[in-house]
Amino acid sequence: MNIILLGPPGAGKGTVSELLVKEYGIPQISTGDILRGAVKQGSEVGKEAEAYMSAGKLVPDKVIMKIMEKRLQDEDCEKGFILDGFPRTIPQAEQLDDLLDRLGLTLDAVVNLEVPEDIIVRRLTSRRTCSNSDCQAIYNMISKPPKKEGVCDKCGSTLIQRDDETEEAINERLRTYHEQTEPLIQFYSSRDCFMSVPSLDAKIVLKEISGRVAE
Repeated sequence: MNIILLGPPGAGKGTVSELLVKEYGIPQISTGDILRGAVKQGSEVGKEAEAYMSAGKLVPDKVIMKIMEKRLQDEDCEKGFILDGFPRTIPQAEQLDDLLDRLGLTLDAVVNLEVPEDIIVRRLTSRRTCSNSDCQAIYNMISKPPKKEGVCDKCGSTLIQRDDETEEAINERLRTYHEQTEPLIQFYSSRDCFMSVPSLDAKIVLKEISGRVAE
């Protein structure tokens, strides 16, 4: 089962991904994860990506696609995968189509998660992240608070609000999403595998996705 999750920051892609991982035993793949993995492995393409990242530059699509191609052929992707937050742009989506064709893979579901912007802002400004780089557990002060305020349940480290999760930063992220990523909805909307689902309850989203792929 091969799935793409679309939606603005704060739409719940990570939460829905966790449920899909448990339900179907397929990996969640995000651009950040595969870039960090490639750098850690020290592969040639990983070194190429690290050079851009160390210089504070965006990693070019051609490098991301090389890493994505290798990742989709890993053993844990044999039963499928969940692409979380990728592709982000139309050019990436077009290159992904070409890559999947080369690998003989098809998409079973492209799911757009719908959430009103006021809820997104409330969700993200309430988010706290563990400051321990080896933990990085995520909490929400409204829906998933830690047992002790300001302290991670898992490792006991201090919880922080990330710089990109202040209201000003979130509004900027949403502006970027509308400009660069939202056009993907139109790009995929004519395909039979496309579906758009309100994302206020992750379990309902899981049920909708499962119903679609079972058809």
